[in-house]
Amino acid sequence: MKASEFSLRELALFILACLVMAGCTVGPNFEPPQTTTPDVFNRTQSAQAPSKAVESEFSQEWWKLFNDPVLDSLEQQLADANLDVAAASARLRQSRAEQRIAGAEEYPTLDGAASYDRERGSPNGILSLLGTTPTGSQAQSASGGTPLGVAPLPGAKGSPAYNLYQFGFDSSWELDIWGRARRGVEAATALSDASYEDRNAILLSARAELARDYIQLRDTQALLQIAKQNLEIAHDATRLTQTRVHEGVTTDLDVANAMAQAESIESLIPTLESRCETTINAIGVLLAKEPGALQQTLGESHDVPALPEQVPIGFPSELVQRRPDIRKAEAQLHAATATIGMAKADFYPRISLNGSAGFQSLQLSNLADWASGQFVVGPSITLPIFEGGRLKGTLHLRAAQQQEAAIVYKRTVLEAWREVDDALVVYDAEQRRRDRLTAVVSLNQRALSIAQQRYKAGAVDFLDVLNVQKQLLDAESKLEQSRADADANLITLCKVLGGGWESTYAKQDGIH
Repeated sequence: MKASEFSLRELALFILACLVMAGCTVGPNFEPPQTTTPDVFNRTQSAQAPSKAVESEFSQEWWKLFNDPVLDSLEQQLADANLDVAAASARLRQSRAEQRIAGAEEYPTLDGAASYDRERGSPNGILSLLGTTPTGSQAQSASGGTPLGVAPLPGAKGSPAYNLYQFGFDSSWELDIWGRARRGVEAATALSDASYEDRNAILLSARAELARDYIQLRDTQALLQIAKQNLEIAHDATRLTQTRVHEGVTTDLDVANAMAQAESIESLIPTLESRCETTINAIGVLLAKEPGALQQTLGESHDVPALPEQVPIGFPSELVQRRPDIRKAEAQLHAATATIGMAKADFYPRISLNGSAGFQSLQLSNLADWASGQFVVGPSITLPIFEGGRLKGTLHLRAAQQQEAAIVYKRTVLEAWREVDDALVVYDAEQRRRDRLTAVVSLNQRALSIAQQRYKAGAVDFLDVLNVQKQLLDAESKLEQSRADADANLITLCKVLGGGWESTYAKQDGIH
């Protein structure tokens, strides 16, 4: 058997052994953390408000619970238009590119190269060790004896210049025996998942913010209408006092009080009008539109949307799988766990298979001849011996980072349940407050009607009428604000339940 054939067999056996060993992956395997499910949803059974949260299939497009076509249209535009979501999508593309970069570590590398050099060796340099003399006389080695086996290049002025043509390929493959590259891909994939969930969380927050701004706009428009209606009442009262002054049954004091009340109410209108404009602009920013672009769409007044009779909130076991912040924390914990395996793999030897093949010639004409061919092939091994504590320090760092990620995950889950519990409590409480305020407004309206009649009959002073009117304006404003707060609480409830991104984005092909 020839020596070359024996060497190739040895190399093949070595590669086979390395591939068998490549099934070993050091470091801990990630296990999804187990979480408890508190009895938070039991609050739905004790709720007293008309609009009740019920354990039923959660509506992903929760904003449709308001049955408002304008809001539906705005939410439909949001996913593609919002700049924060677009930036998060760009970060997701970056993370997926990094995932692909990490995956390249598992494969061999192959490079091609070609070069042309015009060279001349120095007779007084390394060539002198080979016995080259500047005159081309009998070559002598540096010791004065026989040359070192390389014939001198003759020339009247020493070694002449020559051409050197080369081209070929270089290849290298680090065998992932200890799973370092695989752990790297695992970590990069988990970080890509975390970036995906971060994008979902931003989309969910943008949807909730858009809905809140929309409710605030309708609330402000309703308050503006209430102010204008009360202003008409104040103007009627002013005219009534003026008539009574002419009749001689009252004084100018009542006229002054009535006009002051009217001016006070009218002073509210510019603030409410400006608030409408700024809220429309805020909605425009969420949709990447210039100021005033939504004026035609949103400028017309509408009532605050009514609450639905029932709000499906899903089931307790679904919360952890639905909330993007929890899923993001789990992905980050997964990535931190995988980096521990990478740190442990650095303690073990690195084995690579290296090879190069190509052609080299002094003449371009015979560069492609088989006789010009050359190759190098063989394994290499690198073993860490002394790193000054760097490897141990890195391992301890990765372990501590994994512990921190586990703590962050637990806190994220706990905070999620707290938010759901708070949202259920507040949603029920605000509706009961709204119902009481509805009764207050009804009583104040009746009181104002009685006060006006008695004032006309001269049975009460005009100050009594003013006081009742102020109470009515205050009660109507509080009732309208309570209606908006109840809607906002529904938005908060749907947000903390984690819905609003699933129907518009797919994990695998949402980014192109």
